[in-house]
Amino acid sequence: MTAGDRAGIDVVTFGCRLNTYESEVMKREAETAGLGALSGGAVIFNTCAVTAEAVRQARQAIRKARRDNPAARIIVTGCAAQTDPDSFAGMAEVDLVLGNEEKLAAHNYRALPDFGINDTEKARVNDIMSVTETALHMVDAIEGRARAFVQVQNGCDHRCTFCIIPYGRGNSRSVPMGAVVEQIRRLAGNGYREVVLSGVDMTSYGADLPGAPRLGKLVRTILRQVPDIERLRLSSIDSIEADEDLMEAIATEMRLMPHLHLSLQAGDDMVLKRMKRRHLREDSIRFCEDVRRLRPDIVFGADIIAGFPTETETMFQNSLRIVDECGLTHLHVFPFSPREGTPAARMPPVDRRTVKDRAARLREAGERAYRRHLVALTGTKQRVLVEREGLGRTEGFTLVGLDDGAPGEIVTVRIAGNDGARLVAAPRQAAAA
Repeated sequence: MTAGDRAGIDVVTFGCRLNTYESEVMKREAETAGLGALSGGAVIFNTCAVTAEAVRQARQAIRKARRDNPAARIIVTGCAAQTDPDSFAGMAEVDLVLGNEEKLAAHNYRALPDFGINDTEKARVNDIMSVTETALHMVDAIEGRARAFVQVQNGCDHRCTFCIIPYGRGNSRSVPMGAVVEQIRRLAGNGYREVVLSGVDMTSYGADLPGAPRLGKLVRTILRQVPDIERLRLSSIDSIEADEDLMEAIATEMRLMPHLHLSLQAGDDMVLKRMKRRHLREDSIRFCEDVRRLRPDIVFGADIIAGFPTETETMFQNSLRIVDECGLTHLHVFPFSPREGTPAARMPPVDRRTVKDRAARLREAGERAYRRHLVALTGTKQRVLVEREGLGRTEGFTLVGLDDGAPGEIVTVRIAGNDGARLVAAPRQAAAA
């Protein structure tokens, strides 16, 4: 969760990188609508619906915001608001609820009674499934961030049994390549050295566009047409949809960062089938092996769910083993959280204590793999993007503590060791020697 304050508007962001990008658009649109001039200002919550815990945290933050800012107008939007608008509209602390499409347009923020336009309709949430296009909202900068995010895709056509997100984001739709290239060119001109492509199901990019270009073609077009961008990074991908151009780009384009975060979700075939995923465990292992041959310095992250309904200990062991079999480094572990309205919520559940225990064991496996990764980089030289004073990330997205460099600058450092949580760079003079 992050928060930013500008002109009397505070935007609180939960969840994914796409939400981070959209929050910047929301700030601009809310300012255009005049929210910053209201007495008491406004607090906008951009929520996430991936887990029940994410929704609980949003509600808790909304209540705290009202206690801390009794005069502020509180607006709730994002995926949780899209999928369950009535529950947020029912909160006494909330003044307005906007859907995921509505949050990106200034005129919807004027629905507050202060503007004299709407005194009765507390929720403005349309049918997200009726949205057929995703327009690129140009952003010149991402406040307080050293890297920029660019939305290239939104929505999802798949219906994994555990996932509520398609109902919050709608069907898959892509931003035309020309608009993406122009946005990245604009960000490069404003001094950004690294851009992250983001989307809900990014490897489905292009299926709805003329000629059906794939993600790999988009990546190669960006790198060819925007030579000033030094680092291009991908957010989460579905490896089963990786196309030939993307694999070629991974192998040959050194400005495409050697870090892929995979939507694996499980390492057991039966669990994957019950999730309605489109890959099997061997597909994941083979993909990682293939990519590592193409790009030996690649670093893999992954999402894995612990305790999916019907998961036995044997099934869980398959997920546990895939951490090493795929060579995963940055692991995101989610204890299964039933989402009302999804098929998985009606499946026979695993005992909650067992779910928590399995999540803890997966995290321990991830921590061991991460520590091995830190040790393996000791003594190497790394190019690090400085995110804020004293902290940056390698091309493989590993955290580095360092003693110099301004935010947004890329510096070359020698890795002297680690503190268990991050790499530690040698002082610049020692690195130069």
